[in-house]
Amino acid sequence: MSKLLKEFTAGRGYSKRDWDEVADVPEITEEQAAQRMTFEEAVRRFRGKGRKAPKQVVTLRLDPDVVEAFKADGPGWQSRVNAALREAKNLPERA
Repeated sequence: MSKLLKEFTAGRGYSKRDWDEVADVPEITEEQAAQRMTFEEAVRRFRGKGRKAPKQVVTLRLDPDVVEAFKADGPGWQSRVNAALREAKNLPERA
């Protein structure tokens, strides 16, 4: 953990005005520190158990006319591409 600064130091990515706006924020207590959670724990708590896995990010090369045809129908074109691929492979819809 880095050393907590007690006074403004220039050149660290924030201005004196930024420093002054948060200067009166109290440090966390031992009790608050004991209650904090990691980012992964927070995501798990927010998403919860049993929820479906998030979509997978992939790079896919498609012909320009295919992309334009899906985009022409408005927002949600990526979901429609996903549905078309599911149908083409006879995959069931996700619950």
